[in-house]
Amino acid sequence: MGWFSSTPVAATPAPDNLATSTKPPPTEGGGEKVKPCCVCKDEKAQRDECMLFSRSDDPQEDCKSMVVKYKDCMAGYGFKI
Repeated sequence: MGWFSSTPVAATPAPDNLATSTKPPPTEGGGEKVKPCCVCKDEKAQRDECMLFSRSDDPQEDCKSMVVKYKDCMAGYGFKI
């Protein structure tokens, strides 16, 4: 007898790529809670870019739609801003 057996061994599945996976919002009744830093990343980036690079005298007014979009996204995950 040798070191190898003739019994096939199932391959271990590769873990999901954590950088590209997203979690759905928590469900009512005790779903998994997400961290505020991990959701609405695109909306946050658009809001921040608008505020930082706005040429308006009032960037807050100029970027209001982006701010509302970000707040709505966060509210969808249960966060109040």
